[in-house]
Parts: sequence; C-alpha cells; structure tokens
Amino acid sequence: MTTSLDYLKQTGTTVVSDTGDFESHADSYPHFKDATTNPTLLLAAANKPQYAHLINAAIKYAKSKGGTLHDQACFAMDRLLVEFGKEILNIIPGRVSTEVDARLSFDQEATKKKAREIIALYESVGISRKRVLIKIASTWEGIQAARELEQLDGIHCNLTLMFGFAQAVACAEAGVTLVSPFVGRILDWYKKTTGKDYEGDDDPGVQSVKKIFNYFKQHGYNTIVMGASFRNVGEIKALAGIDFLTISPKLLEGLKSSTEPVLKKLDAEKGALCRLLSTSLALIAYQHPTAAQADPIPKVSYINNESEFRWALLQDAMAFDKLHEGIRNFAEDGDTLKNVLKEKLQVA
Repeated sequence: MTTSLDYLKQTGTTVVSDTGDFESHADSYPHFKDATTNPTLLLAAANKPQYAHLINAAIKYAKSKGGTLHDQACFAMDRLLVEFGKEILNIIPGRVSTEVDARLSFDQEATKKKAREIIALYESVGISRKRVLIKIASTWEGIQAARELEQLDGIHCNLTLMFGFAQAVACAEAGVTLVSPFVGRILDWYKKTTGKDYEGDDDPGVQSVKKIFNYFKQHGYNTIVMGASFRNVGEIKALAGIDFLTISPKLLEGLKSSTEPVLKKLDAEKGALCRLLSTSLALIAYQHPTAAQADPIPKVSYINNESEFRWALLQDAMAFDKLHEGIRNFAEDGDTLKNVLKEKLQVA
C-alpha cells in the first residue's frame, strides 16, 4: 500500500524528525533521514524516566568540570543536548540539529563560542561535525556568526526561528547549510491578526516558504530550505517537492495512515531554469504536469548592510513579532531545563 508519506518522499522531499523523544517514537525514526531538536522538545523528553541515564551522564560530566552551580548547570545543559543528539544519531543515517542557547541570539561572539563548544563535545564522544547542524536564531548577529562558523570552522548551521524573507535572503548570502522557516507560527500570527482561517496554498506560512524556496533556486543558492512548525497535514502537502520538511510524530502518523496521493507543488529544476532563461522562454521550455510555475523574484541583497536588514525585518510586523517571541519562548524553556538540572546537581 502506497501511503501519503510515500507519495511525499517521491516528490523529492527529505523527511526530518521533529521530536527529541526518540524512544517513544522509535517506530517512526526509520522514515527519517535527519532529526531536529530544541529546548522545548528536550524539556518534554527529559522529564520521562527512560531518559534518566542521559541526564545522569550530563550531571556526572558537569560535576567533573567544577565551578559554581550556575556554571555546572550550563555544562550539564550542553552535555545533555549532545547526549540526546548522540542517541538520535544511532538511529538515523543523517544529521541532528542541536540548538545554541537562545539567550545568545544577539551576541555574535558568544554564539560562535557556544557552537564550537557543542561541536567539541560531539567530537569528544566520537561524533563527526559533519553529522551535526548547529541551530542558531535568524537574527543579524546569528546569521553573521553562522557565516564565520561555516567558512572558518566547517561547522554546518541550521538557521531557525525564520519568519521573514529578509532573514532568508541574508542566510543564503551567508552561505549557511540550511534554513528552517516556521510555517505554522506564521499561520498563527495571521489567524490571530485577521480573524480568518487559511488552508493549503492560501496559508500565509505556505506562501512564505514557497517564496523562499523559489528565490533560492532561481538565484542559485545552495542553502537547503526545510519547512518547519506545521499545524496540519495540508500545510505539508502544499509544500511537497521542497528540499526538507521536519515533521512531528503526530503529523507523520497522519501521512502514514492515508493513501491520498501527494502531488509535487515545488520544483527546484524550474527555479534553475528561470535563472538560465528569460521568463517567457522558461514558461515555454519547461512545463511540469503537477508543479506550479514559479514567477521570477527580483534579487535583493543585505551583504554588509545591517541597517537595511534590520529595517526590512522591522517592516515585516509578523516576522519581527514571531522572531522575538520565539527567542523568548526558547530561552524560557532552556531556563526551565537548566533549573531541573540544578536541582539534580544539588543532590548528586
């Protein structure tokens, strides 16, 4: 039986796991190449007894490092991220994304330092940096940090909390490996702001990610586009053909239990053709039976132009609001997890 998930994979999209709870969803992991984690996902997983051994390993490591309780909690947090990542990499063939502390989102130097520390921890347990993506918020500082990490250290980055076109353009120009535009959170903002419901191709989150994908392909950027933060299966189907999609276990089950065909909606080859030919010739020369033709998108640039980037982000109320809200939320969940670790450190 061919499922909707099978059809989705046939469009060329790579499916990525969006959960840290790898034991509860072990049957889902064979469907994934890569996996993503964040403080919210790890906080939910870390409270489950089956992960006590990972927390114990993190506590033991932190104790060996010494320092104040706060210092040890930070050491334990980093080690716990790596412990989860290591276990996930034992299951999947690809890469795992591990997030830098959201509190560092506006500190370029601290972001680079933390990213290097996380990679060093992975390498200390036998995991190559080639199998790790460092997740960094798509602020100006985060993007510039990622540029240096990619170019100078060979550390691959996943720029997260992406909501606006300017963020995506700056990331592509920085040469980051992958970007994660948040489909569902964009939808949330528009529903709350307008009071309207949106579905499929009319979903503002879907439209935003389609524009980013088509822009990257039309202008020859190699940065991978990975749609994230979905609210329903319809959003996933509307992006079939995109590079990557990171999908929660619940929505994955919806795709596995359905036999409805999934048609290709995005086509990288068409974007490349638009780059090589004029719009009129491209329309004549290449027509896919199911994928919609992408309109040409004019090139813009934010290289060495922080003020223009910040202005563009400020002008996009949705992107500005959701970026800062996301940073706050991730930071709060990170602090909660650190407090859990502090309690365990005090009794260890």
